[in-house]
This record gives sequence, structure tokens and C-alpha cells, in this order.
Amino acid sequence: MGASYSLCSHSSTLSTHTLLHSHPKATAFSHIRQSGLPNPSFKLNPTNQIFQTHLRIMAQPSQVLPLQGGQVEVGETQEGNGTRPLLDFHGIDQELVEKIVYDALVWSSLHGLVVGDKSVQRSGKVPGVGMVHAPFALLPMPFPESHWKQACELAPIFNELVDRVSLDAKFLQDSLSRTKKSDAFTSGLLDIHSKMQEINKKEDIRLGLHRSDYMLDEQTKLLLQIEMNTISCSFPGLGCLVSDLHRSLLNHYGEFLGLDSKRVPNNPAASQFVEALAKAWTEYNNPRAVVMFVVQADERNMYDQHWLSALLKEIHNVSTLRKTLAEIDTEGELLPDGTLVVGGQAIAVVYFRAGYTPNDYPSESEWRARLLMEQSSAIKCPSISYHLAGTKKIQQELVKPNVLERFVDNKDDIAKLRKCFAGLWSLDDSDIVKDAIERPGLYVMKPQREGGGNNIYGNDVREALVRLQKEGSEADAAYILMQRIFPIVSRTLLMRNGICYKDDTVSELGIYGAYLRYMTNFWVFVSFSLYLGPGRSIKLFCWHCW
Repeated sequence: MGASYSLCSHSSTLSTHTLLHSHPKATAFSHIRQSGLPNPSFKLNPTNQIFQTHLRIMAQPSQVLPLQGGQVEVGETQEGNGTRPLLDFHGIDQELVEKIVYDALVWSSLHGLVVGDKSVQRSGKVPGVGMVHAPFALLPMPFPESHWKQACELAPIFNELVDRVSLDAKFLQDSLSRTKKSDAFTSGLLDIHSKMQEINKKEDIRLGLHRSDYMLDEQTKLLLQIEMNTISCSFPGLGCLVSDLHRSLLNHYGEFLGLDSKRVPNNPAASQFVEALAKAWTEYNNPRAVVMFVVQADERNMYDQHWLSALLKEIHNVSTLRKTLAEIDTEGELLPDGTLVVGGQAIAVVYFRAGYTPNDYPSESEWRARLLMEQSSAIKCPSISYHLAGTKKIQQELVKPNVLERFVDNKDDIAKLRKCFAGLWSLDDSDIVKDAIERPGLYVMKPQREGGGNNIYGNDVREALVRLQKEGSEADAAYILMQRIFPIVSRTLLMRNGICYKDDTVSELGIYGAYLRYMTNFWVFVSFSLYLGPGRSIKLFCWHCW
């Protein structure tokens, strides 16, 4: 074994709840009370424990709040979710809302809380052209502090679990063997993984930037994991700005809202993501090499990524390069010593912000690029094995009895992991499939996909299962069934395209974590004045996000 460190980011709170800040993709980020932050495993660097949070809106905004005139109305609650709001916005004065909305839009424009405007054709290609504020929640929302602490404690355990699963090539291949037959995308990833095994490719330095997503089930009061993301975990760049936005708004309006701006913490999620990337770059030990961001061709979320690039340069003097998979295939080459060169630049770290969906591989060119990078000595974030370790099928396999024991030695850690596992089943479990057909509202059907928008709910679950049964093929191996979680509904003011919506929403708590392992005889962390001898492993600190 070598040395490793694990990172997470934390935030701060209102009274006994965590305040949530908004996530540009949908909504919200958490604040936790600054006193008494949980730090059982990361005592060496408590100042870096800042959580960023991320809330996906499960219902479309239904009521528009114009900037002038009209009453604020509550949208319809999503069917089947929750029972009561955590924070009621119904009594907020209309004129006050209009002032907050105006100031929030100005602040977002001045501070770079922006994405590309899809109505402008060049917004995903040319920086500075066609920008619009990122969607966000206008005000923070609460989340129970005890469950936030639970998620904090789980983050480093999941980081190490991913690493250990990634090292078990047979487990990955066997677990995904049926999925390979029915899912071309997973098959392509497994083929690359197999080729790396055939050439005995070793990854001496492994970097994972992860996000573990949870929902708080209202009926059982359990924090249950939705999924573990191991590739392209977005919004560390923009997400930290939402804390600053909320603090600014509460400085002006907190007295009228009963919210204290001092409860909103600093959120250095972006700088800590960057620190992990910079440490990997340093360990690669080629000062002329760069960090390459693998991006989609028309990336309207480029500014989230550019925040990381800017911080890498400003704080660590590390240069970056942005390339699509097609460009890497055209411009990339592998030198005899394993060095990856793209466009004449040596690559130290490959950071994937693309490559997680079949849409990113429209031709063989993109698959060649993925294979080329995997064959190189560059540090991949994630490697092909880390990518596979984050698939839905592997998540479902880990829930099975006695499987965690294959990867985790500590019994307490195993118990903590199992406590947050929701029900997960393969479609070859006939009893579960029968029950899901009879009671589809209690299940979610998930394909082997990342990026959101792929899950199947409600009566569509029944229809999909019946169709697969009639077809009688291996197609069911491309899916898993998951227990449906019913989180509480929160009434939220949402900002999108300069318009304030009021609607009922449900949230996911996402915990960012970074894991860097060095497969060397020893490692000296100069910046922390810490020596790690041969065979030792330590988690220095942990950061998380919503």
C-alpha cells in the first residue's frame, strides 16, 4: 500500500438545521453551524472542512413571480413526495421578494455565477458570449444537522471503498458481465478495462473526485444513498459562489427574513477540488506538463470549469488545457515512455468533465481517445476502473450480503455504509419485479447512465418491466430497481432566466470527496509537515458538497 489522503467540504447552519444553498443545475447548498463541526477522521486540517451542497429539483417550476406586481403563489406539490415544508415562504412580502430578486441578479452577473444561454448559438463555444445567471435558490433552505454529520462521516469511507473496488478487476468484470451484453456503452468501457488488464497497466497514482448523493426519507427519517458518482461531478466552481450570494443577500435582508448571514459559511469547495488536482499534478513530477480538462463540444457549463482552471493557475501555477474527445483523438499521441501528448503539450492529469454518457461517444474516434488516455502514464480522474466502480450495477452488487466485507475490513465502517443503503435489486429477482409491477410507485428503475434525466418512475416502471418480460431478452440487465425514497417537500423560491418561481421541491444532499493515493514506498507531505512511511495510509482531510 502507499499513502493516500481524502478530502471533503463542509458548511454551516441556522439553529438546529443546516441551511442549504442553491446548486446551479437545480437548487441548493448547505450551511452548518461553525461550532462543533464533525471531524472524526480529519483532525489534521479542520480549517478545510467546508461542505458544499447540491439540490436537484424534482418538479418543474409551476408559478412565475414577476419582478413587478402580483402575489407570490405556491406551486403544486409533486405527487407522492413528503408531507410538510421545512421553511414556509408564503408570508414573505411581495415587494421584499422583488428587491431580493433584483439584487441577486446583479450579484450573479458581477461575480460570475453564470452559464451559457442556450438561446444564443455560440454560448457553448465562445467564452463571454451569451451568458445568463445559473439557476439557483433565492434563499437558503434547512436540512437536519445530524444527517449532515452522518454524510460527512461517510464520505472518506466511500472514497476508500471506490478505490478498493477499482482494484478488483474480476469483481468489476463479473458484476457487469450481463450488463455488457445489453448495454453497448458499458460494453465499451469494459472492453477498455479488459485491455488494461491484458497489458497489466498499473496506476501508481490514482485520483478520484467523487460525489455521494443522499435523500432524507421522511417516513423512516433515514439518510439513504441515491448513488455514488465517480466521473464528472460538476459545480464545484459555481456552487461555492452561492454561499457568497446568500451571505450578501442576508446581510441586506436577513433582519426582515429572520435569517442570520453569519450562519452562512465560507465555502472553498472549488479551491479544495483544485488542491487535489494540484497535488496529483505535483506527484506526476513533470513541471512542463498540464492538467487537461476533457469537455463536451458545446459546453454551456464552461464557467464552472473555468473557475477551476483559473484557481489552478492563480494558486498553484498549474496550466490547463481544454479538449474534446474528438480533438484528443486527432491531436493526441503516446510517447514510448507512456507520456500522453495532446496538441504538443505533455499531460500530467486528465480530468473528465465529459465521457460519462453514450452521447459523448458518437463515433469510434471518441473511443480511441478514451483508450489512448487510459494507456498513458497520465493520472486519470477517473481511471476506467474508478468509472466502472461508480456504475449503478456495482452499487447494487455492494448492497448484497457479505459483499462489503470483500472490500472493507472495519466492522464499524461496514455498519455505517449499510445504514445508508437504500433497497437495490437486479431485475433477475422475480419477486421484486412482481412487486414493482404491482406497486410501481414504491420503486425507481435506473439504467447504467450518469448525468440525470434517465430514471423511470411511477406507472412507467410497470410498463417498462412488462415490456422487458415480454421481450424475454438480456435487456433487463441494463437496469436495476431501487427503493423509491420520499423526502420532505420544501417550498422554494427558484431563479431561472431572470424570473423568480415559487414551487415545491425535494432535495438531494451531495457530498463531494477527493481521494488521492500514491503507490510509492514513502511520501512526505511537505505542506502538512507529515511523514508517511512505507505501507502507511492516512486521510488528511475531507470535503463534501451538496
